[in-house]
Amino acid sequence: MTPSQARRLVRAMRASPANVRYSELMAVCEHYFGEPRLHGGSHSVFATPWPGDPRVSIQNQGGMAKPYQVRQVLDAIKKMEDEHGGRS
Repeated sequence: MTPSQARRLVRAMRASPANVRYSELMAVCEHYFGEPRLHGGSHSVFATPWPGDPRVSIQNQGGMAKPYQVRQVLDAIKKMEDEHGGRS
């Protein structure tokens, strides 16, 4: 995923967190946080450079991402960009 594709998807996720495909959320998470540290079962969990919240744990619900998890990912991306310069 290119940086411009990631930024475009993040903008779309902010505009409508209830209409995000799981595959798009996974691609954004891999772009910003790298490969999941735990993958399989029902959740994919990504490492963040800080302890605690916002955590990045996502799950597939019929091909769509859960809206509250989309918001958690957006919060984590914002925190990463604010504190660590982010990766886009």
